[in-house]
Amino acid sequence: MSDAPVTLAILAGGEGSRMGTPKGLLRIGLDAGQPILTYLLHRMSWRGPTLLVTAPGREHPPGWEGFDREATDPEAGGGPLRGVLTALEQARTAVTVVLTVDMPEIGPEQVRCLLEILREAPQARGAMFRRGEASATQFEPFPSVYRPSAIAPIAARLQGARRSVHGLLQDAGFISVDAPAHWPPGVWTNLNSPEDLRAYTQA
Repeated sequence: MSDAPVTLAILAGGEGSRMGTPKGLLRIGLDAGQPILTYLLHRMSWRGPTLLVTAPGREHPPGWEGFDREATDPEAGGGPLRGVLTALEQARTAVTVVLTVDMPEIGPEQVRCLLEILREAPQARGAMFRRGEASATQFEPFPSVYRPSAIAPIAARLQGARRSVHGLLQDAGFISVDAPAHWPPGVWTNLNSPEDLRAYTQA
């Protein structure tokens, strides 16, 4: 798998109701002047195909031109799982890594770890992380990795109005693995509100 192309897909179609603006429009970095999509692409330094997933009415956010391709969900309001499905339907590789635009501390180390997990589980349709103690396990739906065999079960879930990404773990072929304990909690930073954004940009 390490020698084969892998698509990096970033979901940026969220409405951002708590943020007050679509998250694809966020800017971070020096003086908060850099489009977050540009920041993420620079952070990942991805050598394979890149795919931006947006929603109707939120196409072409700042930084979109840095991607090889942009794909738009067929309808708005489908949530992240719809974005995952769009990514898999549009990807042209045997494996797709899916990130979200609002998790700026996810980097190559986290992606490499998931790709290795998937390589060691050839029958798995997809994989994501879990963390915490057994009595209080928290599943992290992003980043996550998928094979094309995940398309059918994801589509079935959406048809049944089951939109939880980590809910995929209830289906055969989807696995979770413990996130390495040495990763700092900041890896899981999620920019959900203006307060989150201010705290992150001022850190």
